[in-house]
Parts: sequence; C-alpha cells; structure tokens
Amino acid sequence: MNDFTMTTQQHPDRTVITVSGDMDLRTCPELAQAAFVVPLSGRTLHLDLSGVSFMDSSGLNLLVLLRRRLQAEDGRFAVAGLQPQPARLLELTETYELLTADAPDAGRLG
Repeated sequence: MNDFTMTTQQHPDRTVITVSGDMDLRTCPELAQAAFVVPLSGRTLHLDLSGVSFMDSSGLNLLVLLRRRLQAEDGRFAVAGLQPQPARLLELTETYELLTADAPDAGRLG
C-alpha cells in the first residue's frame, strides 16, 4: 500500500494539486474533498499525478467529475505527469486526450 499525500499550491491564475500514492477507492474521497473546496471559477486546475503509479476507476471517475466542474465554472482542467498505468487506464477508456488536452506537457507540469 502506497502512502497517499497531496499538496495544493494557489497561484493567481491557477491551482496546482500534486498527488503521490495510489488513486483508488480509499484515497479519492480525500482528493475530492481538497479539490472541491478550492475556488476555481474561471481559473485552471492542474493535477500533477507524477507521483501516482496506480489509478483505478475511482480515480478516473474523479478526474471526469473535476473536468465537468471546471467546464461548468468556465475554468480549465489539466492532468499531467502520468505514469504508465494511469496513462494506460486513460487510453483504454478513451479519456486520455480529454483529460490532458489543456496540460502544457502531459508528461510534466514544468
């Protein structure tokens, strides 16, 4: 079992949440709570997943919900830093382009 950690950095135009550990049924509620309390109207939410080596359907569902929230609030959503297993999950579910399109570099947030 991986230790789950996340950090949130607020910038004038965006919020960056950096996640480390598994994104699964056990950890997604904590990440969802952190992401949904951040005011994002008209801003960008960058989710740096470079520390996430495993993601299940709970993680995928959370990413889709966050993207919908940002669209409804005229914001942008970008997922970056995908390791092989999470990237493969997004590819298999045909959500890779949908969730990484706004990322400056799908491999990292620079």
